[in-house]
Amino acid sequence: MMSEDVGYNKETPCDSPRNPLCIFLSDFRSVLKFDELGLGIARIALPAALALTADPIASLVDTAFIGQIGPVELAAVGVSIALFNQVSRIAIFPLVSITTSFVAEEDACSSQENTVQDHKECIETGINNTKEETQELIPENNKDSISDESKISSSIFSVSKSPVKKRNIPSASSALIIGVILGLLQAAFLISTAKPLLSFMGIKHDSPMLGPAQRYLSLRSLGAPAVLLSLATQGVFRGFKDTTTPLYATVIGDATNIILDPIFIFVFRLGVTGAATAHVLSQYLMCGILLWKLMGQVDIFNLSTKHLQFSRFMKNGFLLLMRVIAVTFCVTLSASLAAREGSISMAAFQVCLQVWLATSLLADGFAVAGQAILASAFAKKDYKRAAATASRVLQLGLVLGFLLAIILGAGLHFGARLFTKDDRVLHLISIGLPFVAGTQPINALAFVFDGVNFGASDFGYAAASLVMVAIVSILCLVLLSSTHGFIGLWFGLTIYMSLRAAVGFWRIGTATGPWSFLRR
Repeated sequence: MMSEDVGYNKETPCDSPRNPLCIFLSDFRSVLKFDELGLGIARIALPAALALTADPIASLVDTAFIGQIGPVELAAVGVSIALFNQVSRIAIFPLVSITTSFVAEEDACSSQENTVQDHKECIETGINNTKEETQELIPENNKDSISDESKISSSIFSVSKSPVKKRNIPSASSALIIGVILGLLQAAFLISTAKPLLSFMGIKHDSPMLGPAQRYLSLRSLGAPAVLLSLATQGVFRGFKDTTTPLYATVIGDATNIILDPIFIFVFRLGVTGAATAHVLSQYLMCGILLWKLMGQVDIFNLSTKHLQFSRFMKNGFLLLMRVIAVTFCVTLSASLAAREGSISMAAFQVCLQVWLATSLLADGFAVAGQAILASAFAKKDYKRAAATASRVLQLGLVLGFLLAIILGAGLHFGARLFTKDDRVLHLISIGLPFVAGTQPINALAFVFDGVNFGASDFGYAAASLVMVAIVSILCLVLLSSTHGFIGLWFGLTIYMSLRAAVGFWRIGTATGPWSFLRR
């Protein structure tokens, strides 16, 4: 266990007196240091970030291909993607976040129990071996010695051939069952209510966007069960601190989507129908790969209601559901307000929003790493590691945010033509560019703070604070969009993300809730 202390056991000027605010500045010069903690975060964060950005990138691919058809189709798919993603988040976010924390806690506790059990077995084995060695030193005859040696050799070989025991993690089985149920419910809901939902999003019955938007949304909804089940599986792997396996599955699925997109859209002349079909097929492929890999490690068929964690999932899931509804309403409202401005405004908003979300989700890799390590640390009551992990992932998130701001500020101006050739859309994209690039440090901190609070199982505060943030942000979005149009929407979204970062800062900075140990 000595290696685990490397990188977070060092005294810093902030250690005395205890000031919770020092957690944000603690050992900042080592933010990029590849010590034990830094390597642990990198092993989880890098694959997680790549996997998290894969789905938005797949949506960007759809957007780029459909943008070549025309601005009406581009706007229609933009509304459908925004609606599908926001409805999905209502189910996905609580499921994945809770699964990651619960699995990490159970895995940490079971590891401790196994260590104690192994220690006891080692002592018992040592005693037995001593007895055997004593008997061998005074053999009765040569035949008995040979017989004993044969038994010992047989015992050694039988141990080496014993199969690896699968983990028994009740939260994993619970998450998969809930994922399947939620996926089926989401598919039924979106298919049956596609038209009224699109109307709510600002697409009227006589709009040319209605036909392609409804077709895309209905077809893509068929993939909802695969999306929910695969993400529940990813939550289990994250709890094990394994983000590499989900990355491989995601890359294979999205590569399939990218290959099938031009074939279905242009070769088969299916248009938006082809784009949706390609996406659904890739999701089911990804889901199958993840389930296959998980079944090799975990006994997912341990379905005894005595051990399943349904009540625990429901209690904390309800809290995060309220949070996600608040977050979802803000983003969905902004897309709806953009759609009311017309197809040109919606097309530009769609490109900016997809780039904004895809790049910001890179910071979510640090959030995933922080959540998994923190959940394990809190389960073991290792508060030094908890404080050091929170400090490091927040600092890394801030550094990443500034890097993304520079890259987007320089690159999006030239890269916008990959999505559309319409000059009116390009003009509006150039207006949204400063907001997309400039808010990256704020977005990065907001996402990382989410992972930090989830790792501490602070789900109650996460829900209550975001509901308050949403109320203020909704008022700002409606007011600013009505007075300043397209640019007003981005002012409103900037306020929204700034408030999200602020409430995360407040919880740790005041050393309340699970962070009260910072004042000890």
